[in-house]
Amino acid sequence: MSTYRHVAVIDIGKTNAKLAMVDMDTLAEIDVRTTPNTVLDAAPYPHFDTNHLWAFILEGLAVFQQVHGIDAISVTTHGASIVLLDRHGGLAAPVLDYEHPGPDALAGEYDAIRPGFAQTGAPRLPMGLNVGAQLHWLLETQPGLRRRVAKVVTYPQFWVARLTGVACTEVTSLGCHTDLWQPEAGRFSALPDRLGIADRIAPVRRATDTVGTLLPMLARATGLPDTTPVFCGIHDSNASLYPHLLALSAPFSVLSTGTWVIAMALGAEGQALDPERDTLVNVNALGSPVPSARFMGGREYALLMGEDRIDPTPQDVTFVLARNAMLLPAVVPESGPFQGRRPEWTIDEADLTPGQRAAVVSLYLAMMAETCLSMISARGPTLTEGPFARNRLFLDMLAEATGRPVLLPGGSATGTSIGAALLTRGDGATLSEKPTPHPPLEAELAQAFRTYAATWRNACLPRHAATA
Repeated sequence: MSTYRHVAVIDIGKTNAKLAMVDMDTLAEIDVRTTPNTVLDAAPYPHFDTNHLWAFILEGLAVFQQVHGIDAISVTTHGASIVLLDRHGGLAAPVLDYEHPGPDALAGEYDAIRPGFAQTGAPRLPMGLNVGAQLHWLLETQPGLRRRVAKVVTYPQFWVARLTGVACTEVTSLGCHTDLWQPEAGRFSALPDRLGIADRIAPVRRATDTVGTLLPMLARATGLPDTTPVFCGIHDSNASLYPHLLALSAPFSVLSTGTWVIAMALGAEGQALDPERDTLVNVNALGSPVPSARFMGGREYALLMGEDRIDPTPQDVTFVLARNAMLLPAVVPESGPFQGRRPEWTIDEADLTPGQRAAVVSLYLAMMAETCLSMISARGPTLTEGPFARNRLFLDMLAEATGRPVLLPGGSATGTSIGAALLTRGDGATLSEKPTPHPPLEAELAQAFRTYAATWRNACLPRHAATA
């Protein structure tokens, strides 16, 4: 196992990019620089400003080297992006913004060649959210592109290639609803052949691999040694998951909460997933398939509560449980497990105090999360991270509705940058910081929560069957 002390992490999100210096002794970000991840609305189509990001990265590496000293570099980025390189290692085409609707114009043609959900675990998504749809649209609409493409790389590995000159791909990005990968088989789907690019996809490397060392010209520009190792890198959701893979043994699940609430089941067994209910199969840093489901929980909370952050009192909770005061799905009907349905209150909202309303909303969100976990056959404890991990009522209901323990992250080893930095510890890495259990309820109250959960499920089932 490596013993790098200071790891510089290139962390590119959809909205903002950052360069983080991670101290591996404390697993903390000790220095951070950020910049907007700008989309250029210019010909030939909206695309990411990779020149700006590259200048930002090189400047930041130089500063970090001068202030802290850099022992290794790792990379994590958002998904749903692919990069086409020419024979000189430059861009054969700009990196498409996946929110551009261009690929929708060829949806019919693409649907005729894409593999099915049973093979890829990737639901059909709009715009460029399926990387295969991006590739099809680019190759069919950009003059001469097919001739120019020498290598196809996943997005984190594009930055690795710029740093080292070595082109590669990695499974967490390939397995992120791209249509290009078969998670269960651990190999490419039929799509690269159908697109005519199978021979140009760069070799697959492990996220923990050292791909190469810093190019001499970049070493001179930044002041780093040209022996500085650069690691393969990882898709950002899987970077957040990676510390939990090191700290826990399967089976367990992770519930990542924010604008999106994403449920991921490790060691799951059972039913097939339903792509019509916002389920999919991701691939983790170890190359294993991870059944996943999601809904826009943070967005729903904002729509329901606005800026209010109200903690319900025990009396508020007792009132809501006794009256079976419920909110039934779905507040954001365009995604999640109850798509196409409209929200329904079982009690007049006007009769609720702010605290009672907050209690109903927290219970609703917990039941939506439990539904996601159930759909992916989650087993074992549920580790919950993000804003909802500070909502005690949400955690109480999640524990009682699932009938399984709820865990909270221990220590500081969370987040995309920390997860990417941990890749430098190699395949044998472990974490000594273990999650902490959420305390259980006393028996009578726990039974009231379980009764409420059963009533909520029964109220949802007929409505779901009617719209399925």
